[in-house]
Amino acid sequence: MDEANDILEMSLTDLIFEGPAKELERTEYSQPAILAVSLACLEAWRERATAPPPEPAALAGHSLGEYTALTVSGALDWSDALRLVRERGRLMQEASDIRAGTMAAVIGLDESIMEEICMETGVEIANINSDDQLVISGDRLFVAKAMDLASMRGARKTIPLAVGGAFHSTLMYPAQEGLIETVQNLDLRDPRVPIIANATSIPLTTAADVKTELMNQLCSCVQWSRSVKTIAAYGVSQFIEFGPGKVLTGLVKRISRGSTVLHVADLDSVENAMK
Repeated sequence: MDEANDILEMSLTDLIFEGPAKELERTEYSQPAILAVSLACLEAWRERATAPPPEPAALAGHSLGEYTALTVSGALDWSDALRLVRERGRLMQEASDIRAGTMAAVIGLDESIMEEICMETGVEIANINSDDQLVISGDRLFVAKAMDLASMRGARKTIPLAVGGAFHSTLMYPAQEGLIETVQNLDLRDPRVPIIANATSIPLTTAADVKTELMNQLCSCVQWSRSVKTIAAYGVSQFIEFGPGKVLTGLVKRISRGSTVLHVADLDSVENAMK
């Protein structure tokens, strides 16, 4: 955390622990904060391990979490990652200010039916989180209409999300264009461990692959369900989620039934993961 403060030339630590919460919720600060905390959880787990932890078969992260995976893999330098996600957050906020948008979760509706609704309403599928959980993104009025149609066509539940914009949709094009300029100047390396890409659910194994993913990810659908299935196909039966929140832990349990899923977010969970 001290390194994060130095790299960003601000006290990210004070903002995390003391607030104000409204400032921390700004995407340009929340994104580096989540990245830093996620990596701190990983380092705490490594530090307390009685034996060197095994090398993972693959890495993945959901949206912002992909930057954590890239950093752990060695493809992206820690300091570059922090600066990049802060810029990503700033650009996303600017794009949201240009055209207000939102997102909503749709539970219990087939993907093909949701695609038809998207065609009718002008929204887009932003996340495929599991076989029965999709997230849509777009203009506020269009998302509201899509939620109504989804309910009429059999969705068990539709949930508006408290987000600041229409992320992972074409409304983020202005942000993606700005991010591409930054990514072009990064010193990227081949990842030591394959990273399953958000946009394609295909392993990233070269620096060129990573650059393409970073340039496309912001406006692409997060293929989380397919990504987890790709990892499980490697024969993986244990997943560990690092960082705040347990959303991915719950999703992985539903996608890869029978797998062991651990979550590391504080010192107690570090100890549990050691058992």
